[in-house]
Formats: sequence, structure tokens, C-alpha cells
Amino acid sequence: MNRLSVHDLKPEDLLRLTFVGGFDQQAALEGELEPFLQALERYADGWMPDVAEGKRRRKYARAAIWKGLQEGRDDVFTSLGFYRTEWPALDMTLWLWLPPRPPKLDIAVNVQPLSFFTEEERCHQVVEMVRAWASRYPVSHAKAHSADDTELAGSPRFGRDEKTSRKDGFDKVYEVFWLNVFGPKLVEAVGRERMLSTPAHRVEELPNGSVLLVTWPTVADFASKEARLAQARAHAHLRPDLDFDTLLRSLHERSARLAPVEPRFHPDLAALLSRVVDRAASHERQRRIAELNAWQPPEPEEWRPADSALPPDVENVELAREHYSTLAEHLVALLHSEVPSVFAATPESLTDADFYFWREDFPKSRPREALDEHALPAIGAYLGEVLVRHLGGRWIPRQKLEEAQVLVGHRVWLPFLRAQRFMSSRQALLDYSLTQLFRAAERHLG
Repeated sequence: MNRLSVHDLKPEDLLRLTFVGGFDQQAALEGELEPFLQALERYADGWMPDVAEGKRRRKYARAAIWKGLQEGRDDVFTSLGFYRTEWPALDMTLWLWLPPRPPKLDIAVNVQPLSFFTEEERCHQVVEMVRAWASRYPVSHAKAHSADDTELAGSPRFGRDEKTSRKDGFDKVYEVFWLNVFGPKLVEAVGRERMLSTPAHRVEELPNGSVLLVTWPTVADFASKEARLAQARAHAHLRPDLDFDTLLRSLHERSARLAPVEPRFHPDLAALLSRVVDRAASHERQRRIAELNAWQPPEPEEWRPADSALPPDVENVELAREHYSTLAEHLVALLHSEVPSVFAATPESLTDADFYFWREDFPKSRPREALDEHALPAIGAYLGEVLVRHLGGRWIPRQKLEEAQVLVGHRVWLPFLRAQRFMSSRQALLDYSLTQLFRAAERHLG
């Protein structure tokens, strides 16, 4: 039973729902949580969890939930994760704070992709679920919105960290999201009459004194001009001290940062840069694409005309070439578990190695002495071996590794010198990638 977690998927926007409320610590846990589960099962249209996971992973069922919460119990809280094994992906967690701490029921829901919530009826079901929770459990604050836009908003967070929650306080309306539930204290701080007269798609006073507010019928189009206008109007109404035009301009700026950008990467490095982009946080992805579209790696300088090649200065040329092959095998030994393609010593394996070193921030995360003594010779030799095998190159050995050359066509290339520059910083792993030197050598061979 393999669960599908949003953290395992390609960066993409998702619906993020957070709910912080209270519960009766004196009541039986099964009875206290039954309304929560009933609302989830009734309204989780198309994204209902089928896995409950505490210390063990079990098929979603009441018995599995009670067992998981029992297993996850400690002196502070108990928690349980809910997931799906099919698309759309779900990553949902329930936390319950235990005595003697104040009772707190904390729910975090992430459903990917956000585009799953394009239909108004499906969005309505989410609203009804949150309404049911907020009507049953004393709520301090709840929201549902685009996760990417929430990150850009920078409004105070709330959740498991009690210090952060107390510090943030939610003593004012910091942001208005697609769906909001404002607890009684915040409603009174704003003014109940003002809160209930907010221009929005739906405004409803709940039995416990909290107010549910939905700015727009659907959440997937939160960045549209119409949805942003509704969001700004609601925010300006609840915060008359803020300027409407400034709020609207800020929302449009956020929309622009999230607008899709077509990748136009340097052709030599498109495969590598696509993977670099995939490591960016979803809300930073488009900005990162734009940066890498504009970035151009410097042309490789680690070469000489063939007629200027340094002659071999070693006693045994063949023995030196065998030594380079042995050094290349050291890189295979170093990377094979993380980068299996290194066994093949292909141009594609160079890209895989480039990405691995970048992902691990190798120049910073490994001791410099180990890099200079072991990694750099292995990387340079491996690059040279790929030039030999795939471009018909020939080693011209030198006593100093940085002077060793590989003759390819009318140029000799200096793979060990490239390795030195490559491993000087994380940015250098892109500026002086192994892949680009190979592609440059391939072009000049033709």
C-alpha cells in the first residue's frame, strides 16, 4: 500500500487548508473526533484519504485511526497522517494537544494539484466541510487557499509551534484568503457588524460566534483579475487602515510572480537546468525559470588548439592512461548508489553527476581536503574518459593532472582543470558543468 504524498511529486501548486480549534479533553476521543471524520468523509469530494498512518501505515478505517492515535501519543500531543494511494495526492495531518496543555485540535490539509478545485461544486464541498468543523469545534482561525500564494503573502502562520502561535496572536486580519474562518475574538476585534457586511462571495455567522468568509466561488482561479479584486475588496473592508489600491497592486504582483514562464534554457544544459528548477519551491519555480532563461554559462576555456598541445612528459604513456581510467573508476565507486548511470560513462551520466553535485552542494558540504585529494582527480578523469569513449578522444598524459589533455579533433581539452573550476562553488557547478564542456567538444569536433 504505497501512499502518494505531495512531497514526493514535482513542484506544483496545491490547496492548503489549515484549521486550529479546540476540543473537549474530558470526552472520549472517539466521540469527540467523530464529527470531524464524518464531515471529512461527506465532503472530501474526490480526495478522500484511503491511508491512515501513525507509526504504522494502515488502510483508512475507524479502527486504524484509533490505533494510530494511540500509538502516536506522547506527553505533549498525539498525531496521525492521512494520505491517498491515487491521484490527486493528499498529505493531511491531525494533531491533538493533550493535558495539561490547553486543548487544541490542529488540522493541516494539502491536496495536489490545485487545479483539481476548478469546479465550483467541489470548492463548495470544501467550504461545507470547514463550516461543519468550525461549527463543532471552537475555532481560533482557519483558511484554505493556494499554497504558493500563501507563501508569497507572508502572513503570520499558526500550527503546532505554540510559541509561534502565541507570538502571532492573530489580533488583526493580516491577510484574506479564498476561504477564511475568523474566531470570535478576532470578529469582535474587527467589529461583528463590519465583518458580516464584508463584500464577498459568502459571509456566514456560525453558531459559536465565528464568521466564515469566502471571497470567490472557486479557488483554482485565485490569481484571476476578478478573484484578486474580490480579495482586495474584502481585505480593505476588514482593514480600513489599509489602502485598497496598494492591496490590489500587491495581489497582482503576486499573480505575476506565479504566472507560468516558458523555459528557454541554454540548449547544452536544458536537461540539467530542468532538474535544478524542479528542486525549487513551487512558489519560487517561475522566478527560477526566468532567472535561468536569462543566465548564460561562460563558454569553456579549458582547451588549446591541437598544434599547441603540451607533449607527454611521463615515463610511460600507457601506464598513465591506465591511471586515468582507474581514477575515473573512483568516481563510479563514489556515486554509483546515488547516480547509477555513472557505470555507463555517457554524456547523460555527466548530466546526472552535474545535478547530483549541485543538489548536494558538494563544494560546501564536503571537506575541502577530501575534494582536492579524491573527488577532483576522479571527476577530471571521468570527464576525460567520456571524451575518449564518445568523441574518439586520446589522452595526452602530463605529470601535473591539471595539464593532462584529451585530444578531440583540432583541440585538446583539459578535464582536470575543468574539474577544479567546477568544484569551486555551487554556482560553479552550473557555470563550469561537465555536460557543457562535453557538448562544446562535440560541436567543435564536427
